[in-house]
Amino acid sequence: MSEIPPRAKSVAVPTGRIARFGHISSLTANVAGNMALGALLQLGHGQRPVMKDLLLTPRNITQVTDKLSKMRGAAMKIGQLVSMDTGDILPPELTQIMARLRDNASAMPPAQLKQVLNAQLPTGWLASVRKFDVRPIAAASIGQVHRAVLKDGRELALKIQYIGVADSIDSDVANVGVLIKMSGLLPSEFELAPYLEEARKQLHDETDYVREAAQINHFRNLLKDTPQFVIPAVHRDWSTPKILAMDYMTGVPIENVASAPQAIKDQVITDLITLALRELLEFGVIQTDPNFANYLYE
Repeated sequence: MSEIPPRAKSVAVPTGRIARFGHISSLTANVAGNMALGALLQLGHGQRPVMKDLLLTPRNITQVTDKLSKMRGAAMKIGQLVSMDTGDILPPELTQIMARLRDNASAMPPAQLKQVLNAQLPTGWLASVRKFDVRPIAAASIGQVHRAVLKDGRELALKIQYIGVADSIDSDVANVGVLIKMSGLLPSEFELAPYLEEARKQLHDETDYVREAAQINHFRNLLKDTPQFVIPAVHRDWSTPKILAMDYMTGVPIENVASAPQAIKDQVITDLITLALRELLEFGVIQTDPNFANYLYE
């Protein structure tokens, strides 16, 4: 999850299939209009229009990434997945467009946040809270994280799912598939459908916070005798299908280790590589993630 800039504005998450389809449709129309205008200008100068050059303009890239980041949910997540391709499967021009989505999530406004909390937690839940930070400490494509201190002394990180994103996965995946095809950057023989279907299945898993809580607990058990790694505990009494309550963990971004003494850098990378190999060869499950934002160093 990306950190929220100090003065970033919250943006309402569009809910409902029709509303989200309208966002994709307006984006498609705007990009197509920009490309048509660019083609006319090039023809007016005696140049032959090139589809890639018409699409990859600063204006189009900004419109695509801004719209998907405001939609969040599956629409933004697929863009992030596309951006991770290194050109082995998808054209590098397409990953260039989507790369800006990696750290570009907007937060829900307080009204939508309150709506999710009140729908998921028991009536009067606020009476058990000593402090709740309305401003999220991090945000991503599926949810945002808030810090809360309970009156019983527990300090929690509450991962709260964006309103409506789970219900819009199927339609979002289909709509983004249309947008990708419209780009004209995919080879004619490339079969996009199997990749979209796999993304759809994984996104349904990712919005299942009950499943995620079980996986966290399973991984904590696997690493219980590995003191160099600390996995946050899940607090079931504050967790729901749309809210995942965990220990609030302190630390610095793992990238800060780059300036640490060589012995520390060697130990950290040794531990991480050992963990990845244990996951593959011993555990049979993988919890590590290529996103460094999911790691802290203490």
